[in-house]
Amino acid sequence: MGNALLRRRIPAFAAGLASLVMASGLAAIPAEAAPAPKVDYVALGDSYTAGIGAGPYDETKTCIQTSGGYVDIVAKTGRVNLLVNAACSGAELTGGPTSVAAQLSDPETLAALADAELVSFTAGANDLGFAQIIGICATLSPTDCRNAVTAATSEASLSAITLALAETYKAIQTAAPHATIVVLGYPQLFDTTDPIIPLPIPLTSQELINLGTLAINGAIEDAVNFANENYGTNAVYVDVTDRFAGHEVNSGDPWIFFAAYVDSTGTVQLDPRSFHPNKAGHRAYASALLASVRLGQLVRL
Repeated sequence: MGNALLRRRIPAFAAGLASLVMASGLAAIPAEAAPAPKVDYVALGDSYTAGIGAGPYDETKTCIQTSGGYVDIVAKTGRVNLLVNAACSGAELTGGPTSVAAQLSDPETLAALADAELVSFTAGANDLGFAQIIGICATLSPTDCRNAVTAATSEASLSAITLALAETYKAIQTAAPHATIVVLGYPQLFDTTDPIIPLPIPLTSQELINLGTLAINGAIEDAVNFANENYGTNAVYVDVTDRFAGHEVNSGDPWIFFAAYVDSTGTVQLDPRSFHPNKAGHRAYASALLASVRLGQLVRL
C-alpha cells in the first residue's frame, strides 16, 4: 500500500514540478522594454547652431536657418525631443533681433527652456568680428590680417568676451534650470601643413585665422569654467578641433563649406555659407554633442 501511494505521488510531484518550472520560466521572461524617454532639447546661438552650410541659404528671412544642421541631425536620432531651435545666422550675444539676448527674450523659447533638459549653444565669434576678419585676410595683405586678428584677440577683447559669454550661460541656466548646457567651440578652418585645395588666401593669413580661432575657443572654455565656478551653471565645453583635423576647408576631404560667385557688378563674392560646416561637418558636430553627455541621465522622470 505504501509503494502504491508512492507511485501515485511521484507522477503528481513531477507534474507539479513541471508546472512550477513553467511558471518560473514565464516569470523570468522580461516584459517588452518601454521606449526610453526622450530628452527635451533647445538650441540657441549663431550660424553654426542655425545649420548654415548644410543646405540652401535664404537671405530674405530675419532669422536665417538651414535645415539639415547638427540640431536637426540630433533630433532625428529619436533620442531627443527638439522643442525649438532659436539660433540665427550672424547672431551676436546682444544687440539686434537675431541676438542671443533676443532669442532668450522670445516667449516661445522661454517656455521651451523652462522644460529643457539639454541646451546646445555656439556663439562668440561674431562678437569678435571674425567674419570681417576673414574678409580682410582674404582680400588684403598678411600685415592687415595680422593687425585685424591681433586686435580681435587682444587680452582686453578676450577678457570682455569671456565675461559676456559667462553672463550669457548664466542667463540660459536661469531660463533652463533643469538643463545641461553644451557649449560647442569652432573648428580650425585651414590646413596649413599639407593643403590640397588652393585658396586665394595667403598661407600666413590662414595661420593667423587659425590662431584667432584657437583664441576664441580658449575664451569660450574659460567662460564655461568661470560660469560653472561662480554662477553654479551646469555647462560643458566641447572642443571640435580634433574632430575636424584633416577635414579643413582646403583639405582633401573638407567638412567645411566654401564657394564663391560673381555678382552683378562682376565682383567675386564669397557664398555666405563659406567657412561653416557642410553636411559632413554638421554630422561631426552632432556626434560631438551626443558624445559629450549621457542623454539617459538628463531625463527628469
